[in-house]
Amino acid sequence: MTTTSQVEKILADTNLSTELQNIAQKVLNGERITFEEGVHLYEHAELGYLGILANFIREKKHGDITYFNRNFHLEPTNLCVYDCKFCSYSRLIKQKEEGWALTMEQMLDIVKKYDGEPVTEVHIVGGVLPQYDMAFYSALFTAIREHRPELHVKALTPVEYHYIFKKAKIDYATGMKLMKEAGLQSMPGGGAEIFHPEIREQIAKDKCTGEQWLAIHEEWHNLGMRSNATMLYGHIEKFEHRVDHMEKLRKLQDRTGGFQTFIPLKFRNQHNQMSNVSESSVIEDLRNYAIARIYMDNFDHIKAYWAMISRETAQLSLNYGVDDIDGTLDDTTKIYSMAGAEEQTPAMSTKELVNLIKQVGRKAIERDTLYNVVTDFENVVFEEEKKPAYYKLPVVN
Repeated sequence: MTTTSQVEKILADTNLSTELQNIAQKVLNGERITFEEGVHLYEHAELGYLGILANFIREKKHGDITYFNRNFHLEPTNLCVYDCKFCSYSRLIKQKEEGWALTMEQMLDIVKKYDGEPVTEVHIVGGVLPQYDMAFYSALFTAIREHRPELHVKALTPVEYHYIFKKAKIDYATGMKLMKEAGLQSMPGGGAEIFHPEIREQIAKDKCTGEQWLAIHEEWHNLGMRSNATMLYGHIEKFEHRVDHMEKLRKLQDRTGGFQTFIPLKFRNQHNQMSNVSESSVIEDLRNYAIARIYMDNFDHIKAYWAMISRETAQLSLNYGVDDIDGTLDDTTKIYSMAGAEEQTPAMSTKELVNLIKQVGRKAIERDTLYNVVTDFENVVFEEEKKPAYYKLPVVN
């Protein structure tokens, strides 16, 4: 049965509410659903219904293609001036004995370690400290680009940029222009959490506001550059807070078209100040991916991190709107493992990742940061490859 006929079958279901039939008709017609309809999906739509609609959109945009990339992560520090309640990774400056702060030389040594490796991107993100300022990051980006010009530099979130620019006494537009000139090529989506101040004040009150996060991305987009967006879900927020978050992103995307990927991030409750909050179920995770795919109609891609949600859930997510599951991962980072992610020491070679995608009838495509095709693995025959001892968990991307 085609995805179109599956949606038509929903429309013919006389037991389905008028509201859900109207939403299905909008999806079939390629029309945008409203804020109220987004909330209604969270409150009333069953997983099967959501999966059919989300998969219809996913296959309309991408067919069976599932993307992944090969990158490595560079984390300058896990020390931070901010005290986010959900974070299991960072340590306050007064806890510096539990953390690290790399020098410029140490960071460049990490980059050079990948010389000759088939990676296409370095992803740089970490804590916020005064010494990592405009001059430091400008010099770092420039040095990386000079050493390996073809390596894409995706770095820092608005949380870091807001602090850096404020310290430098420059506005966002000037700051982002200077970062671009230094060698920055795209921005990850971290630090978004939940935009609504009612929730943000409780979980991340110290750092930039939702409006400031959006403003920095808008300035970056105005320079003709691309970025990603995230949403931390499954903690103390309500459904309307999730839809409010997606609505703000959708409106900015209408203005700029600069976002590539939306990444719902599951809250994990180990070793942080919100360990009393229960985590969402796999069913709710899949419902959330599906609603994100339905609501974020002007975003090309929805991404899930296999190392964060488990390999099995990642496979399932490919039928609920997701078309990107991050990729092969190198080295080690503790952002999710310290919070209790499914994969504590994830190890998956390119061959294993491609097979993971193929096992659920999808087509594996290695991409670069901007979603240009690097390798189509449909007819690739793998040679025996040595499996690394462990791989890197993804940073908020």
